[in-house]
Amino acid sequence: MPFFPPRKNTLALLAACLSSLMFGLEISSVPAILPTLEQLLHGDFNDMQWVMNAYTIACTTVLMATGTLADRYGRKRVFVVSIALFGITSLLCGLAPNMAVLIAGRFLQGASGGAMLICQVAVLSHQFQQGHERVKAFAAWGIIFGIGLGFGPIIGSATVALIGWQWVFLVHAPLALATIALAVSGVSESRDPHAQKLDAWGVVTLSLAVFGVAFYITQGAGPGFASLPALGIVAASALCLIGFVVAESVSAHPMFDFSVFRIRKFSGALIGSAAMNFSFWPFMIYLPVYFHHALGYDDLHAGLALLAYTLPTLVVPPVAERLAHRYHPGFVIPGGLFTIGLGFFLMRAGSAVEHANWLTMLPGCIVAGAGLGLTNTTVTNTTTGAVSTARAGMASGIDMSARMIALAINIALMGFVLVAGVDASLSRTLSGAHDAAQIHAMSAAIAAGRIAALDPQIAHDALVQGFHWVMMYGGAGVWLLAAASFATFGAMAQRPPRHEAPATTCAQCTD
Repeated sequence: MPFFPPRKNTLALLAACLSSLMFGLEISSVPAILPTLEQLLHGDFNDMQWVMNAYTIACTTVLMATGTLADRYGRKRVFVVSIALFGITSLLCGLAPNMAVLIAGRFLQGASGGAMLICQVAVLSHQFQQGHERVKAFAAWGIIFGIGLGFGPIIGSATVALIGWQWVFLVHAPLALATIALAVSGVSESRDPHAQKLDAWGVVTLSLAVFGVAFYITQGAGPGFASLPALGIVAASALCLIGFVVAESVSAHPMFDFSVFRIRKFSGALIGSAAMNFSFWPFMIYLPVYFHHALGYDDLHAGLALLAYTLPTLVVPPVAERLAHRYHPGFVIPGGLFTIGLGFFLMRAGSAVEHANWLTMLPGCIVAGAGLGLTNTTVTNTTTGAVSTARAGMASGIDMSARMIALAINIALMGFVLVAGVDASLSRTLSGAHDAAQIHAMSAAIAAGRIAALDPQIAHDALVQGFHWVMMYGGAGVWLLAAASFATFGAMAQRPPRHEAPATTCAQCTD
């Protein structure tokens, strides 16, 4: 077992933590500024969705590939390169003159961020190999990641209010330079002499399949979901998915080993992993629109209101670890998902009162955040613990991919449901005054927060109904997946022995 001087270990840990802070902030701070971006860069509702989806799809693209490249060419080298690219692409985002450039920058930023995330785990795993030091290092890394996720909304909102939206992205350039300095000084280079070849066909086919589904959901309404071009996108996505399954089945070194899905604990936890990003995280993309345009809050107050949604994800995981130690994850994970769904239904009730405000939304936001905190750590520990140590890296990669794929698809689906709810309200109110195409165009504008596109009261009521639909969708969907997870685990799962403590992993990884 190699020995690393304490000073180098400290610098390596600081590099991993600072890079995790940057990654976490770019997940949770950007949703808080989407209404501002839509207004100042003259984007539409689809642009808002793609500002986030470009990031998550790019993360999915590189997650599995980066581990292979880092093993072959050096973990320190790939880590430093990914940090540098994250800083450069953050500059591109901050200097973007329009939505098209911003979305392109977000894709590149997501790819470098996903690579940076995987390298953090690889660096810490190599640098801290002794049990006690390893536990402390991963705990510190998880806490800093959680701070980035939990406080991102208020940091993003405050940045917009004080110095401008550009600095939500530009701040990562000097942070990246500091992180590179720490990594160069502290991280020890390591390689795997038996590194496998890059599964290029698997990466390409899976990425195209996810992109195609998201594109169909967000753009299909234009030509019509049943039109020939839209159906062509669906067919191409299906072919890519089939190609992915075939590529992984015949590959000598697949990045997805489908045999692990026969392990009930792994599959049950993986459903939980996807379910969290089915509801909680995609709704965070749209919640700022509700606080801004349905409740009338400015950037700073909307960011403060969002803290009730995100902070429980930071403080609840220690409780989840104790519950998972005492009870089987087959109870804890579905229970956490059920709690997320309960939070959505409470938010639906709070938004329906006559004078809705952040206080009426508070119980639902807290409960949903607590549900995510209960589920998140338990899911990660269970997926990696359900397989042999040699396959833990692959299991972690599948877990992260499931999260990102679910997030990308449900950002699109929640947007579709929101527009459909607004459309239904306007169709009822404006029956006979406008044709379906005009109403749909107005619905998309209102869903993006452009209330002035119509009579303010009619637009406000339509927006509120759209969010009622989204909250019902999120709650019902995560409850169905909670039932599926519970059934997959097995209803009569036994409690593990006391000495089988769960492995320590990142308590706040989302995406």
